This record gives sequence, structure tokens and C-alpha cells, in this order.
Amino acid sequence: MRPSTLLQALRRGRLERRRLPLALALSCSGLLVEPLAWCQDLWLCIRWRGVDCPDDPVIVVGHWRSATTYLHQLLAADPAAATARNSLTIAPQVALLLKPLIRPLLKKLMSAHRPIDAVPWSADDPQEDEIGLARLTMDTNMAGMAFPRDYLRHFRHSVLAEGRSLASTLLWFTRLTWLHDGAGKSHMVIKNSAHMARVPMLLRLFPRARFVLLRREPIDSIRSLVQVKQLLADLVGLQSPPDVIRQVEETVWAHEQLLEAFEAHRSLIPEGHLVEIAYNDLITAPLQTLEQLYGDLRLGDWSTAGPAIAQRVEQARSYRAQPVQLDPAAEQHLQALLGGTLTPC
Repeated sequence: MRPSTLLQALRRGRLERRRLPLALALSCSGLLVEPLAWCQDLWLCIRWRGVDCPDDPVIVVGHWRSATTYLHQLLAADPAAATARNSLTIAPQVALLLKPLIRPLLKKLMSAHRPIDAVPWSADDPQEDEIGLARLTMDTNMAGMAFPRDYLRHFRHSVLAEGRSLASTLLWFTRLTWLHDGAGKSHMVIKNSAHMARVPMLLRLFPRARFVLLRREPIDSIRSLVQVKQLLADLVGLQSPPDVIRQVEETVWAHEQLLEAFEAHRSLIPEGHLVEIAYNDLITAPLQTLEQLYGDLRLGDWSTAGPAIAQRVEQARSYRAQPVQLDPAAEQHLQALLGGTLTPC
């Protein structure tokens, strides 16, 4: 994280004393590479002149825990697709300068599986752009993960509203992505659940953007996200997590707001630029679903993309999702909220 971003974070949220070591680790690592970040910024001021970033990216949205990561992995397997990868999002402020070093270093340091859900990952695997943006600005959903006791305040500011620095930082990061991964590629893929609420901003930046919306049963994605948020609070939180009942209430409210925000701006998306995919269709018939998607959005040559995507599907067959289970009181509360017998916060 850049030092300016961390300072911004500490001005907006209350750091708990026991999380001070994590804050110091973030500070030290950011300070260590900051001189190189200045060098990259200067180099990019010159390099941008010859860079035309695509204005028609494929943007994968859908509530968290709706298989957006899986779809992103499949789309990014296409040799013609550029996307943000772990080797970029870990430190986008220096990722272009240190590209020859970051990839081999991550291959040595990264765990074989993602800590929050045991999904296999690697330095070259795709990653949602919100992770990279969080290194550069606090106007992201990750602010609520850093300060889980203030989650809704940050959600309103950074997801439902457009933070002051978000649009410019997103455009900057997208151009970084194209420079980092776009050599010889024909199109770009962006995955970010928070972008469901940012359709007007996205269309200002990318007028011909194409959207893929994942839909899953609300109770399943909310239950899974509650568990993930509790885990993330332990991993990256600068505060201890709230109790699970409050976590359920906040996640249900945020889920409703995210979907309402997308529906309010759906009509802005040009006809033929939005495809909806059901979670079960993607999980049970991924290759057929992707082939249909390529046709609907005119993504490119399926004869080239198909074999690479099929290989990624085969790699994923060994994955077994970890069971998601809340304690009985939290589960009962979740069902009551979604059943309409209670009102979320």
C-alpha cells in the first residue's frame, strides 16, 4: 500500500492497538518501494502517450460469492484477454518496473490456495481490480474490510457513492493493466463486484463497455460473504470484526443496496452489451455457458479461446468448495431477514 493511502486510511478509521503490527507492516513495505513508485510514475507520464486502452472492456459483476472469480478465471484463460493479475495487484505502483522480479517472488511466497476459501491461485491468476485499487486509494470497498466495525460507512462512501479519487484512479489502474498484460491481446476483462453500483462511472470511462452479471440465490452468496468478511477481518483488518449477528445484518442490507443500485442504472447499458448468467448454469455447464457468452458479446474467436478455457475448466474440476455454515443463531437471523420477518439495519 502506498504511504499516502495508508495515511488516508488512518484519517478515516480508528486503528485498534492490537492491529498495530499489521499497520506497521503495511507502512514499511509501502515506504520501501515508494521511491520506485515515483520512478514508475515519471516513466508512465511518457509512456502513456502511445497507449490506447480499450474502451470496450468486458466487466464481470455480481454480488460477492456468486462465482464471479470462477468466471473471471475462465475469461482470463483466453490467450487474447488481458486482465489484472496477482502480480499486478500486489503492488501496482511498481508492478511495471519490477515485473521480472515480482512474478518469481510471488511464486515462492504465495500459498497454493487463497486463504479465504481454498481456491487455487498463483502469481499469474486473475484478480479483481478492487484489490489493486486499494493500494492506491481508500475510495474502495476494501476500506470496509480494513475497518470492519465501520463497514457500512465505508460501503456508502466508496461503493454506493463515487469517492473523489476513484474514477481517476480506476482509469489509471486500467491503463496499468493494459501495459502489464495487454501485449498482443485484443480485449480486456475486468472483474469487480463493487462495480455493480458504478455503472454510470464505468460508462463515462469506457463508453462501449460490455457487462456480464452473475446471479445466485441471495441467501447462499450472503451466507458465504459473512464468513469471508469474518476471515478477512482477521487477515487484513485494522479493527477486530463485529459479532456475527451484526455482520449478517450489515451484509443483507449491503446486498439489497448493491442490487438496487445496479437495477437503477441498468437502462444506461446499451442494448446487446449486458448478458446475465445464472450461478448454476456456470457451475454445471461452464464451457457451454462461455461459448454462448462469446457469441452474445462478440468477444472474439471461440475456436482459439475455447481450448484454453476448456483446459481451465478441467483444472477447476478438482476444486471442492469449503462448507459454509453459520452458527445456528446467525443462520436463523439471516433466514428471518431474507424471509421478511425482520428489517435489516
